[in-house]
Amino acid sequence: MNAGAEKYSELIKSKAKSFGFQSCGISRADFLEEDAPHLEKWLKNNYNGEMKYMENHFDKRLDPRLLVEGSKSVISLSYNYFPEEKISILENFKISKYAYAEDYHEVIKEILREMVAELQEEIGEFGFRVFVDSAPVMERAWAKKSGIGWVGKNANLITKQSGSFYFLAEIICDLELIPDHATTDHCGSCRKCIDACPTDAIVSEKIIDGSRCISYATIELKNEIPDYFKNKMEDWMFGCDICQDVCPWNRFSAPNKQSRFQPNEALKNFKKGEWKELTQEIFSEIFRKSPVKRTKFAGLKRNIEFLQKSSD
Repeated sequence: MNAGAEKYSELIKSKAKSFGFQSCGISRADFLEEDAPHLEKWLKNNYNGEMKYMENHFDKRLDPRLLVEGSKSVISLSYNYFPEEKISILENFKISKYAYAEDYHEVIKEILREMVAELQEEIGEFGFRVFVDSAPVMERAWAKKSGIGWVGKNANLITKQSGSFYFLAEIICDLELIPDHATTDHCGSCRKCIDACPTDAIVSEKIIDGSRCISYATIELKNEIPDYFKNKMEDWMFGCDICQDVCPWNRFSAPNKQSRFQPNEALKNFKKGEWKELTQEIFSEIFRKSPVKRTKFAGLKRNIEFLQKSSD
């Protein structure tokens, strides 16, 4: 281990804090041996549904050195998105809290690039790539390995101090750094997330059948929503927060301080009636910078119509 490893590791963590990241942990860029059989089994069971992209780049998902040449370390970071104000669900359809505001991919990538630019000024040039829920990176596996949190029964990463309402990001780089250690699991015998899921998507502890998940049905699924979901969607038109909302650890969630993650004003005034009248023009105006644009106007309209039919 070179002499600068400890110094650089400390610098990266303090820099992450100054850039607003909640946590920062480091892992050695090695093959994810423990996760390989789990990923293989998950795919074999078709739990990825129509998310065929999950079957691509199997080796790259498990070995960051194939993704970033010469990489030695994976820096995992978390960024809080818990909102100060929740959008009213009275006579309204529901949107996952992470989609209240600007698209996190863009916001966090910008922050990461600025942070790396500052690090390079202090450390010198180094090879890196930044990832925010993009490319074949198993972010929860790396975050768990780096000690940021443990994987809960709902397959989300959970931390004692702040629950699970945060985004994960990675810097995979060729710096030799001091790796952290995984933390312990604190779910115990709690089954709240499993029991609360209206579609039984949590098939066993930490295993999600993606094809049964409301988030999958409202975002990833490109075809018609199967009848299986009828009367089970609980008014979710984009994403779903049920398994996080019931998690006891989320009582420690504190509002985020990022101005770009504050709820879109336009969303606060919408009710079911307005959503049913949604046009392409209004959709483009409201969701121009939002993660909701991923489902496109046709997808959101399909979701709203499905919810409408279910309640008729």
